[in-house]
Amino acid sequence: MSKFVKVGDYCPNESCSDYGKVQGNDQKNIKKYGKTRGCRQRFHCKSCHLTFTESRGTIFYRKRVPDERIIEVLAYLAEGVRISAISRVTGHKEDTILSWLREAALHAEAVEAVLMKHHQISRGQIDALWSYVAHKGAKKSIRKARPKAPSGGQP
Repeated sequence: MSKFVKVGDYCPNESCSDYGKVQGNDQKNIKKYGKTRGCRQRFHCKSCHLTFTESRGTIFYRKRVPDERIIEVLAYLAEGVRISAISRVTGHKEDTILSWLREAALHAEAVEAVLMKHHQISRGQIDALWSYVAHKGAKKSIRKARPKAPSGGQP
């Protein structure tokens, strides 16, 4: 039975000779390399000398906000709470919340699993969330019917 590969088991640098190669017990090219200020584990590749964190490739990469806060905001959005209301309550800018939402769309399956498991969000609410993401920013213009004659004038 195969086990899941996690960050730190391979080098994510595409130009590295060990890119994507899962490290076995006999060969450890990736070593732990301390922690960030936010207590995230850092790793170092001996082949290409790339340093990366455990959150690379996730929606939490390079975020200074706790992971739970981002998931909580996404849960509020799935519940139908407006971005302006979330911004007032959490103190995060609306643009920041929208960027989290766009990044979450790139990792949709993982985000759905967490929201459904820990926040009791239904499948319908998640579908509405992704439909909201798809239509965000695309404003629909409705053309008004123009009168045939100028106002007050004869037709």
